[in-house]
Amino acid sequence: MNALPHRKWESSDTVNKVGFAIGVRKQPRRTGGTFVPTAIHAFALLVLAGGLYKSLIEARNAAAAEKVPFEEIYTKYEYRIPMRDGVKLYTIVFVPKDTSTNYPILLQRTPYNLKPYTIDVGRKPGGLPESYVREKFIFAQQDVRGRFASEGVFIDERPSRSKSGPNDTDESTDAFDTIDWLVKNIRGNNGNVGIQGISYLGFYAAAGMIDSHPALKAASPQAPSVDLFDGDDILHGGGFWLVHNFDFFAFFGEKLEDPLHQEPRGFDFRTPDGYRFFLEAGSLAELGDKQFKGKIDFWNDLLANINNPSWCTERDLTRHLKNVHAAVLTVGGWFDAEDLHGALKTYRQTKQNNPGTFNGIVMGPWSHGGWHGGDGDSLGPVQFHAKTSEFFRDEIEVPFFRQFLKGATNANLPEAYIFETGTDAWRKFSAWPPTNAVAQTLWLGAGGKLGFSPAGDDSPGFDEYVSDPAHPVPFTARITTAMPKEYMVEDQRFAATRSDVLVYQTEPLTEDVTLAGPVTASLEASTTGTDSDWVVKLIDVYTADYPDPDPNPARIRMGYYQQLVRGEPLRGKYRNGYEKPQPFKPGEITKVEWTMPDVCHTFRTGHRIMVQVQSSWFPLLDRNPQTFCDIYHAKPEDFHSAQQRVYHSRSHSSGLRVTVLPQVAP
Repeated sequence: MNALPHRKWESSDTVNKVGFAIGVRKQPRRTGGTFVPTAIHAFALLVLAGGLYKSLIEARNAAAAEKVPFEEIYTKYEYRIPMRDGVKLYTIVFVPKDTSTNYPILLQRTPYNLKPYTIDVGRKPGGLPESYVREKFIFAQQDVRGRFASEGVFIDERPSRSKSGPNDTDESTDAFDTIDWLVKNIRGNNGNVGIQGISYLGFYAAAGMIDSHPALKAASPQAPSVDLFDGDDILHGGGFWLVHNFDFFAFFGEKLEDPLHQEPRGFDFRTPDGYRFFLEAGSLAELGDKQFKGKIDFWNDLLANINNPSWCTERDLTRHLKNVHAAVLTVGGWFDAEDLHGALKTYRQTKQNNPGTFNGIVMGPWSHGGWHGGDGDSLGPVQFHAKTSEFFRDEIEVPFFRQFLKGATNANLPEAYIFETGTDAWRKFSAWPPTNAVAQTLWLGAGGKLGFSPAGDDSPGFDEYVSDPAHPVPFTARITTAMPKEYMVEDQRFAATRSDVLVYQTEPLTEDVTLAGPVTASLEASTTGTDSDWVVKLIDVYTADYPDPDPNPARIRMGYYQQLVRGEPLRGKYRNGYEKPQPFKPGEITKVEWTMPDVCHTFRTGHRIMVQVQSSWFPLLDRNPQTFCDIYHAKPEDFHSAQQRVYHSRSHSSGLRVTVLPQVAP
């Protein structure tokens, strides 16, 4: 072996014995008549009692099995695994104590931590689902290069490199070397390895399947943050995801004197009002200088390089998703505020670059990572009427790993396992988007109308509003310094009443309308500024008598609820590409067009489809001064109000291009 466990923890092999007794139940009170036991009755009671006894035993044993402490069935080991350049990465491995069979290895690589750093604590690692524990794998978890107990230098979202020399490394080589060592050195493994992770760990899972090790048989990147500057955590349509990134890097980038034992404190806003905090903070450069004081490395790197398209593109991992020989199951949430785009792009690029490899996608009605936490039956006041997370873990995820790591043959997973919101049902498709979806356009019209028919005349129709960066449209009605996960389905009535938000809606639908696939916003618009943000939101307007949640401690009223289904911005100067920023000519009609992440949502009969258009979404999105300049270093004098117009005539039309699934009778 190249490395040996320097310590070993072994818990007692004694398993707690669980016993129970069946008590004697008194004869139930009867309202009339008498009951006379006979031999037949006695025999029937014996049979029933025997069946009941057996059922109770099975139920109690099953419950007891689920409650057996993790450390009673797994042994914890610690290793420092050498990479090809000599750097050693700290890895913990949990091996089942049952040696009657061999087990596949399930690997996670993390930039966060593997606390507690002691061999004497063998409890279940945080975030490890009970479904994994019941199925039994060898669990391997690793601090990535340069983080916590691992050697080397850490680089945020380390770019993939060409491996021209024997010691050239990136995240794919570190995963390869780790897998190679594990299968050669961990006792009781069956030679098959899976890799899985959510969010940042999803990035490492995706990187680990590039140039796959022969032993890697299954990979599941989940909400992977694979393209930070094109729709994932940092930039959306060229606009900066302000509140999310400030909050994250204040926590993640904090330097600790003793990182193996200390916890980051995070940022103290000293106010619950994030809207006002960020409004008074000035530009991003001013915000960082004042609050971070140059101590957050990646924030400094961002401000120094974010206007450099090649620096941003270099960090797009999906360009390198090639030579993937493992089966892939990418997972995402329709209401993931962080990495919805990453899941969809990982699926598409893997499919494009690796024909013949099993490449599946699962999309459910979840917030970020919600499929591994809770039941998944609701998000905020929006109910899904099913335990979607539990279904995913038990009926999709574990069967996937069971098939490709243990050789099971009964998974029968489709390429696309998709939850359709609105109807709240799982759908199976042979591809995503569905091949039978029909392209249509929802056209904006005069008088706030929205429909599948374009304007009927060539009148110079437009709607207008004043966008004032001193009074930006909030992205949530909540008073918060964070990005609440529920904003992705939040009631938009608070925005619809503002004078700087345009509202278009259909008549009540006479039949269900199911949108399945990407949504492309296409506006013909003008501004009196030289730059402008455009934000489009797709909304489901409920019926007047839609029932309130039960229970309903927040006293939310769901009648005419305006549920956000999808929303996405475009920073106007990037309308021709991030590498080609261009100013607007004041007052000139210009086409601005961008594609928003996919949806699979049914607008039910009686509901309305609504579209809102605005030019700010604060502080989710940083403010555009509406002057063509370096926004990240903008000065107070750069910020100006602008008159915005959105056109909807035959010659200058605006709308949303969508794909509609034909309705099929159940």
